[in-house]
Amino acid sequence: MTEQAMELINVRKQIGKKEIIKDLSFTIQKGEVFGFIGPNGAGKTTTIRMMVGLMKLTDGDVRILGKSIKTNYKEAIREVGAIVENPEMYPFMSGWRNLQHFSAMIPSITKERIEEVVRLVGLEKVITEKVGRYSLGMRQRLGIAQALLHKPSVLILDEPTNGLDPAGIREIRHYIRRLATEENVAVIISSHLLAEIEQMCDRIGIIKNGELITTQSVQDTMEQVDLQQVEMEVSPIEQAIDLLKEKHELNATEKDGTLHFQSTKEVIPVIIQTFVQHEIAIYQVGVSKTTLEDKFFDLIGENAIE
Repeated sequence: MTEQAMELINVRKQIGKKEIIKDLSFTIQKGEVFGFIGPNGAGKTTTIRMMVGLMKLTDGDVRILGKSIKTNYKEAIREVGAIVENPEMYPFMSGWRNLQHFSAMIPSITKERIEEVVRLVGLEKVITEKVGRYSLGMRQRLGIAQALLHKPSVLILDEPTNGLDPAGIREIRHYIRRLATEENVAVIISSHLLAEIEQMCDRIGIIKNGELITTQSVQDTMEQVDLQQVEMEVSPIEQAIDLLKEKHELNATEKDGTLHFQSTKEVIPVIIQTFVQHEIAIYQVGVSKTTLEDKFFDLIGENAIE
């Protein structure tokens, strides 16, 4: 049975008369990577701040391994490691000295544990070099190592690939997946790179206007979006829209004089045949695979994300 690492229970945040977060409830399991996504101002950062106790909840509760962040904060927060954007390190010190410095704040961390996290994030070759010489990707990995020193059950990463080049993004993705598998850590990622979320996460939660729209597994989502995005230049377009609804139970829209709809690949030739039979002129057909990004915009109905 999968163990719950974190649970949000009817979480609300009100500032003045404005309700920022509205009755947010979801769970995150140990060993899973959970993507937390939403448009600008949706409430992702506010939620993350409440998760780690940096912002007070108006109502509801956050439980980490069953421990309440409201009534048992010290015990609950010991289970959490977090990085918000770029981790801050001392550039004039080596990676090793940085980790030693942070480990001094928690007496139980041994030299062996430092060596273990260094291996886990793949920094063995550069750990004795000054952090000022590190690439951004190396600094992110060192930040993850620091956040893991005390063996947290939950790792929260706000924009972990922010500012990284494609090679750095791939590295971080690899180590995040490794963490979940090898350390059985629940990893929560807030990111605007939906293609990365698609490759990195087991489940996603989508938030809009402080409300949770959905949580679903990425695999299930991708099965749902295993569709073709179809654009057709046809005439008369109104008749084509009616036929798609009547004959194929598909909803289509008109944009800039072009017909837009989603369909499985197998149905597209049948649709073309239907149009030909009803003497609808077809001038152009364009097909592309629907992505998680398309699904995201379908759900939120807008084009701005953090």
